Amino acid sequence: MFTYDESTKLFWFNPPSLENEAQFTLIGIVLGLAIYNNCILDVHFPMVVYRKLMGKLGTYLDLADSHPVQYQSLRELLDYEGDVEEDMMITFQISQTDLFGDPITYDLKEHGDKIPVSVDNRKEFVSLYSDYILNKSVERQFKAFRRGFQMVTNESPLKCLFRPEEVELLICGSRNLDFHALEETTEYDGGYNKDCCIIKDFWETVHSFGEEDKRLFLQFTTGTDRAPVGGLGKLKMIIAKNGPDTDRLPTSHTCFNALLLPEYDTKEKLKERLLKAITYAKGFGML
Repeated sequence: MFTYDESTKLFWFNPPSLENEAQFTLIGIVLGLAIYNNCILDVHFPMVVYRKLMGKLGTYLDLADSHPVQYQSLRELLDYEGDVEEDMMITFQISQTDLFGDPITYDLKEHGDKIPVSVDNRKEFVSLYSDYILNKSVERQFKAFRRGFQMVTNESPLKCLFRPEEVELLICGSRNLDFHALEETTEYDGGYNKDCCIIKDFWETVHSFGEEDKRLFLQFTTGTDRAPVGGLGKLKMIIAKNGPDTDRLPTSHTCFNALLLPEYDTKEKLKERLLKAITYAKGFGML
């Protein structure tokens, strides 16, 4: 249903997808329910998706984060100072591959294969190309996706009160992580309290982490590497005692933002066990 860009870490609609519209409608409903229930989803779309949900169309500038390779190529075309027609030999016909890897062509305008791109019409080419990539090629999928989103949000003042950036914030949370605010609001269970030596060691360890390890820790504990609206202080994380010193790794219940932490004997062991847990937390396994 979607493609994933490893460089941008973003999802985009897969134009040749064979999934029916109901599947995309369901995804839209899930995003709407995330807003309605104040839940953070670990799904990341480019900003143009939220702009389109607010009734706007994708444009050339939106390609910068959704399709950075195409954006760079189009920018080079616009900036090129030589003879575009002779040197680049581009027409108003573009080629893509279908789901099975076979090439398919699309005319950006009538008889596009016979119209060369030149200095005079290159802005038109860029505009039509961007419109095709962001709007026309995924029109079926996006209409179904937006229909599902609107099934939940249509009677709300979302379009009137929120900008696309704020809609993304409601669904995906904030990228700004204040772990001191998280420490202030964290609750403890199973015999731990904020004055325990291991809890003090734990927070010193977490605060010493780099940005990437902090995001891995948040992902491990809560299921997402972003903060809810209002910051990490709104998260209400729980740290519960999970037995005495052991070689077992910390575990978590992401549904409850709960970290199950054994009472390790040393700060060094705590850091080593915690880093191993958050680094190798993908998938399922038995310890």
